[in-house]
Amino acid sequence: MRTILVLMDTLRRDVLSCYNLQSPVVTPNLDAFARESCVFDEHWVGSAPCMPARRDILTGRLNFLERGWGPIEPFDVTLPQVLREHGYFCHITTDHCHYLRTGGEGYLQQFNTWDYHRGQEGDPWVSAIDDPSNMPRDYYGRVRRQYQLNRTQWPEEAQMPSPLTFQSACDWLDRNGQAEDYFLMVEAFDPHEPFDVPDEYLSLYDGPELDRDYYEIPCYARQSESDVTDDAVAYLRRRYHALVTMTDRWFGRLMDKVRELGIWDDVLLVATTDHGYFLGERDFLGKNFMPLYNELAHLPLLVRFPGGARAGRHAQQLTQNIDLMPTVLDFAGIEIPDDVAGVSLKPLATDADAPTKDYALFGYHAMDVNITDGRYVYFRAPVPGNQPCFEYAAMPTTIRRVLGTDNPGAIECGRFLPRTDYPVFKVPVTKPGIIDQSDDPLREVSKTRLFDLAVDYGELDDLAGGNDPAEDRMVGLLLRALDENDAPPEQYERLGLAAARSACQSDARP
Repeated sequence: MRTILVLMDTLRRDVLSCYNLQSPVVTPNLDAFARESCVFDEHWVGSAPCMPARRDILTGRLNFLERGWGPIEPFDVTLPQVLREHGYFCHITTDHCHYLRTGGEGYLQQFNTWDYHRGQEGDPWVSAIDDPSNMPRDYYGRVRRQYQLNRTQWPEEAQMPSPLTFQSACDWLDRNGQAEDYFLMVEAFDPHEPFDVPDEYLSLYDGPELDRDYYEIPCYARQSESDVTDDAVAYLRRRYHALVTMTDRWFGRLMDKVRELGIWDDVLLVATTDHGYFLGERDFLGKNFMPLYNELAHLPLLVRFPGGARAGRHAQQLTQNIDLMPTVLDFAGIEIPDDVAGVSLKPLATDADAPTKDYALFGYHAMDVNITDGRYVYFRAPVPGNQPCFEYAAMPTTIRRVLGTDNPGAIECGRFLPRTDYPVFKVPVTKPGIIDQSDDPLREVSKTRLFDLAVDYGELDDLAGGNDPAEDRMVGLLLRALDENDAPPEQYERLGLAAARSACQSDARP
């Protein structure tokens, strides 16, 4: 069985015409792929942001209940590992710079081989003591000195990291594509910021020009609390749309290669993303600090089943990226490990009514915990003080640093995770690890919210606390989901659910 998984970072659902007929974004290749694929309408984020989402994909489990940003753990059972044990060859090609940072250890090493294309974001690649000559002096948002150095190395589009990633995948397929039993993961950092894109693509979109030298990387903040003007936000949105179009072009080259090799009908092809992004909606810019509204949480998933089964159809079943691991294994005829919490989507290739699950649970570690049944979405806020709160890790690294260095004496070590005998560190958390631009990291998620997506997809009418009977039902569903996903016991107390859980357990006793 051949499988190609394409992961495009920060690809918003609403830019694709298969989800939004009014989308102004030019994506002819993704549009064509959607017409030949099954389009999943109820695909939801799991763990956010980047590395937690990737651990979800590779392990088929939700990362965010146990820890935040971090590496593959020694006790993780991963998709490439299982495939390799059954004779499959696994290769990844990527320009996702976080794999090579502290907190990104162990992911690439799950594969037989890997390619990495340098230069994205703050990748410490081009080495220079003096500042580069292209540093802007007048700008909105942030400027990364390292990125300004790196971008001097790609005078042409084809030399940029994400195009190189797609071209590398084409080259790999030229050498190996007609073999059997492989898993190829093609992971483009684009259209993640910085929204660095040639003028050829920017010219496709009308809008205001910038009144400063540079705006490609927003600060993660409310627009109203920054100096960013409405015209600057519109310009940033232009850059994002242009970068989506460039990414679509190179995605199309990869799909052309699959057809050229004559394997189009003999491969499982998946295209998705890790999370969305705010481009001024609700006064927000960026991600991480705000609730996981639909702009962040409701994601695209396009699956071309072998032979084109369900091509052009839309599936309404709830799905998440934890479902990709069991799906690939199921198509390969490999038993799905007991650890896996996701469900296989293979039955949907032949049965439009095949069930998946009745909820999607999602969130950032140490922030609110969220759940949807497809009709309602419920954001459960932590109690004031957000305690007790811990991260569990055998590999105690997180993004750009080591866990617990602020209070190492409070760290415990023991067998705290029931699914493994591996000892882990239990590290107290006083501030979510992904919040680095705010002195009040829980301000935006300190309120519990409930929305009826059937009549309020924009999530504007908060029903929480209004005696809507759906709230009690969603609380019960959340309690069940936490139990079924092995949530650490303090999560119930942190979310103010300890009493409700005890009541449910009492009701369940004979």
